[in-house]
Amino acid sequence: MNEINICDDKSKFPIDKAIELLHKSYWAAERPPETIKKSIENSIVFGAYENDRFVGMARVITDFATTFYLADVIIDEKYRGKGIGKKLISTIVSDNRFSSLLGILVTRDAHGLYEHFGFVKDSERAMTRRV
Repeated sequence: MNEINICDDKSKFPIDKAIELLHKSYWAAERPPETIKKSIENSIVFGAYENDRFVGMARVITDFATTFYLADVIIDEKYRGKGIGKKLISTIVSDNRFSSLLGILVTRDAHGLYEHFGFVKDSERAMTRRV
């Protein structure tokens, strides 16, 4: 069985692969590489790795006191359906830095995933998680 690791160590995070992955998404396909790099530099980024191969990511933007915003959650389509996204979100929401904060995210199509972790719809696309 393949081992899935979630890590927020930016020194190991493959920015070029993240740019390629995000450019395949509906929300960041047109985002310039420099903007993606800057967004990663200025947030906490979690990489998902299967046997040390980068397969997905998520970014957390936070004030560490009241709120965190979950952004750019994506798993490479070749690795979807293996529970990697669930493990990624579980790791983030259980992280002591964020577990007691209000969580906010926007999604077009993944409401079911986030509902497993206590997020509820506030509108057609916005979801929040209150602790």
